[in-house]
Amino acid sequence: MKVALVVPGGVDRSGTERVIPCLLWLIERLARAHEVHVFALQQESRPSRWPLLGAEVHSIGAPPRRARGLAAILEEHRRAPFDVLHAVWGPGPGVVAAAAGRLTGRPVLTHLTGGDLAALPDIGYGARSRWQGRAWLRLAVAGASRLTVPSLAMQRAAAALGIEAERLPYGVALDRWPPAAPRPRAAHSPARLLHVGSLNRVKDQGTLLRAAAALREMGIPFRLDIVGEDTLGGEVQRLADSLALGDVVAFHGFVPHHALRAMVEAADVLLVSSRHEADPIVLLEAAVAGVPTVGTAVGHICDWAPDAAIVVPVGDAAALARATAALLADEPRRLRIAEAAQARALAEDADWTARRIVEIYEELTGRVAAPHARP
Repeated sequence: MKVALVVPGGVDRSGTERVIPCLLWLIERLARAHEVHVFALQQESRPSRWPLLGAEVHSIGAPPRRARGLAAILEEHRRAPFDVLHAVWGPGPGVVAAAAGRLTGRPVLTHLTGGDLAALPDIGYGARSRWQGRAWLRLAVAGASRLTVPSLAMQRAAAALGIEAERLPYGVALDRWPPAAPRPRAAHSPARLLHVGSLNRVKDQGTLLRAAAALREMGIPFRLDIVGEDTLGGEVQRLADSLALGDVVAFHGFVPHHALRAMVEAADVLLVSSRHEADPIVLLEAAVAGVPTVGTAVGHICDWAPDAAIVVPVGDAAALARATAALLADEPRRLRIAEAAQARALAEDADWTARRIVEIYEELTGRVAAPHARP
């Protein structure tokens, strides 16, 4: 099949900087058996093309990106027709794919993720926070032949808006990020806590740091490593200083994905403090590496609690601290949760994701009979 995969970005020509690993894993698997053209709406400022993992990336360049993206798809379709269009994210890529599908008569698979269904107007996050985003979302949904979302939490959010979508997590590539057995924690050493995410309002590192301060007040020795690009001009670091956490919290900034692995393996617990997540992928990566997660009620954390993750209310720093302390105090439970999380992540890895996506392509193009509805 010839596939047009429409994405906002995450497919830099370097393969390491400005990339979204789960997208790369999917592209690599699809390209092994299919002709894949990736249309990146926001990757570079000028139109360009380059090969990546067996696919051809078309960087759209400057605004108006939706119009330029549509034109690029139609041009490639005229050269040799696409069989199916696949958008990851709705209001940008989904709208482009919907328009292209209508003009070419080809089916469209759209994966709603990130903030597509979110509305957090107090921090300006989520497509549904503004009327323009809501309008683009409606166009993307209306133009999709099939919709998927990464978690049951997102599936429920979609259903609340009258949107029917299949749960389809984008799993971890085990050849790139291999499994590691959960390891016992050194009983008398400070706990190694890890947080991975850009420093921004939706990741809510304020709640994370206030939870860290509460852990310190409980007398629990720990080190918290925070990995992620700073988009707030030092605001989070200043909060850490004001909470007197400088000796137990380390900010590492952006860390390339391949270098992140050692930090994940060294962790005893992954902490997630987000106000919203569609997934998060870092939970899947931690699970594969044998590390359990304590986090707010978002995405996979909701899906997996209580057996394979520990969930606390969004914005509740005290609850995040208590749950982390309780898990650190019960090593058998910590290991049980890590093992259960790993089993879930391994069952729906990147190969599983790619197989299911190809099945959907085949269903949409009429190459096989559609199976019974899936949970």
